[in-house]
Amino acid sequence: MLELVIVAGARPNFVKIAPLIHKLLSEDKINYTLVHTGQHYDPLMNDVFFEDLAIPKPSYHLGITGGSQNQQTSEIILRFEEFLKDHPAKAVVVVGDVNSTMACSIVAKKLHKDLIHIEAGLRSYDRNMPEEINRLLTDSISDYFFTTSLEANQNLLREGVDSNRIQFVGNIMIDTLVSKLPYSQKPDIYRTYGLESGNYYLLTLHRTDNVDNADALLDILRTVSASIGDRRCVFPVHPRTEKMLRGTTVSTEIKNIEFIEPLRYLEFLYLQKNAKAVMTDSGGIQEETTFLKVPCITYRTTTERPETIHTGSNELATNLEQLAHYISILENGTWKDSQIPELWDGKTAERILQCLYNMYSI
Repeated sequence: MLELVIVAGARPNFVKIAPLIHKLLSEDKINYTLVHTGQHYDPLMNDVFFEDLAIPKPSYHLGITGGSQNQQTSEIILRFEEFLKDHPAKAVVVVGDVNSTMACSIVAKKLHKDLIHIEAGLRSYDRNMPEEINRLLTDSISDYFFTTSLEANQNLLREGVDSNRIQFVGNIMIDTLVSKLPYSQKPDIYRTYGLESGNYYLLTLHRTDNVDNADALLDILRTVSASIGDRRCVFPVHPRTEKMLRGTTVSTEIKNIEFIEPLRYLEFLYLQKNAKAVMTDSGGIQEETTFLKVPCITYRTTTERPETIHTGSNELATNLEQLAHYISILENGTWKDSQIPELWDGKTAERILQCLYNMYSI
């Protein structure tokens, strides 16, 4: 029996590992334990969330709450070490690039466990991004690398990783999207604001550079508002962003942006697939919109997912002028054609399972 520990630290991590758990639930040769570090407090991380994903709730919760990134990392290391010492496992599976990914990777290798990184090899080449540091450190000590793209393979090869340890399996987040798309749910706000398919924008913002400075955040919102004209923009406000907006009058000042609370996964999926376009600073949303062939503008200086630009429906806006420019292209109806990248087909978890069988001679 192969014993695995799977680590997740934030809501997007669970979306990514859900397809693998679905496969493992019917396995009799692989046993898994799901650990939630608690790194990101999310009020929607409740029973309904796990029902939406159709997976059991985590077996263990490390109870990490708040603090700076370094405080979080140190607490995760200490608590995950306590957990792993008491729970035998051959390998630890980490996903993505959050602090939990990097912290639990260090513990796994210190305790001589195999380390498997899902979404390995992504690079923005911007070391001011905390996620980039997490990616680099995790990949520097991983034993096996499951990648979403051939670009990620090339990144790892340039860093000296043996090709035998790299498996191009595709994008596991798309597995969840494919399986849940038929069950997406129209949220109440669709009726509240009289939204029409293809006639509204969807906006998400949560990254430090965009939301930790009130003036920068307000500049983004004003640019969006001025550029979309009479169309509506729906803005589910991340808790981190909401803190910065407190005390401002922006929600009353701007009439064509609807500030709403975060949505359930299936509701947000409905908004995404029916939007005229999505504006975001999220990595995962770049991928989801590419699969859905919904135009996406990513407001960041870099992206670790270049395939969403050169193959998919995404464009990178590095400043407010570019943001306004890309919105004008959308308004003119001249957005580029796009394709779905290779192996973004909803079968990544199957390929990962087969890799595990081969790697451990099961």
